[in-house]
Amino acid sequence: MGSTGSIGRSSLDVLSRMRDQYQVVALAGGSRWKELAEQTIIWGPELVAITDERVSDDMSEAVRGHTRVLSGQSSLFDLVDQCDFDVVIVGVVGTAALPATIRAVERGKRVALANKESLVVAGSIIAPLAKESGAEVIPIDSEHSAVFQAMHAGRECDVRRVILTASGGPFRTWSADRMANARLDDALNHPTWDMGPKISIDSATMMNKALEIVEARWLFSLSHEQIEVVIHPESIVHSLVEFFDGSMVAQLGTPDMRTPIQYALTYPARLRCPSAALDLAAIREMHFEPPDVERFPALRLGHEVAARGGTAGAVFNGANEAAVGKFRQGAMAFGDIAKTVQRVLERHEFVADPSLADLMQADRWGRDEVIRCMTV
Repeated sequence: MGSTGSIGRSSLDVLSRMRDQYQVVALAGGSRWKELAEQTIIWGPELVAITDERVSDDMSEAVRGHTRVLSGQSSLFDLVDQCDFDVVIVGVVGTAALPATIRAVERGKRVALANKESLVVAGSIIAPLAKESGAEVIPIDSEHSAVFQAMHAGRECDVRRVILTASGGPFRTWSADRMANARLDDALNHPTWDMGPKISIDSATMMNKALEIVEARWLFSLSHEQIEVVIHPESIVHSLVEFFDGSMVAQLGTPDMRTPIQYALTYPARLRCPSAALDLAAIREMHFEPPDVERFPALRLGHEVAARGGTAGAVFNGANEAAVGKFRQGAMAFGDIAKTVQRVLERHEFVADPSLADLMQADRWGRDEVIRCMTV
């Protein structure tokens, strides 16, 4: 799901080297129908879903005779519900894939998850459901994949803390005043990773790390006090796990998303990967520093949301997506993104034990409240 995006393209690149072991049985995209059609003809899936109904006729015509096309907002769910598969890669940004992700977990499948929002919004539903169904939720994002790998050095009860590394984004050395009026081009200019615009902006605000704090809370059954963030500009150490005996286990590698994608597919096996090998002698040195929560207040919000649980994550995610959207439109200053999200969280009427319907409503409310905050 999300085959035309950055994660999707990297996933297909990985799979192109393992055609003797893996078959692509379904693809899904949003509005890039031409690219999705090209992928469909190359890979020959049984089903393809396109969520943007405005281009569904174009898509259907382009792949006529090759595969069956599902369309509309429910097409992701229908694809997961109808298709016979072993692993689903969730590379869709936002909550559009949440019902489909939950359905995959219900079916007991392996869910290779690059979508932070699924667990940020609905971790309270997905985590217990996975235990019940036997589904494997394996993270694709580099930080959580690193934690997932390092966790195998001990037992869950042996973990003292998890340390998520962050590059610091493009504004790591900027002053607060300069950051407040940063331009869109500045925010999209990530120093290490090649990501889509929304994730790049989240990295610039460090909201991505705040979301990862919440995600780690659900993925690894941690309290928010067990999760810390450290700035590591080189993005070589992807994250660390510290055990109660003082041992610290890290996963290192070149900054290439194909490594965690492939590991989520092949786990527990490790196969040759197209990523470049890491040359420690060439690196010579690495740097670590504490995050500045005054310049990056999103980190504090991430801990608050992880501690609270319930509908807080849904509001947090929805408000951030809406605020980032306003910034991309030029309707909100960069420095107001985290401030607006905080205001929305403060106005939220918290529900401690929400249903999926409650969570989706909270997500919508968070988005709408951003607009109301802008007009007050």
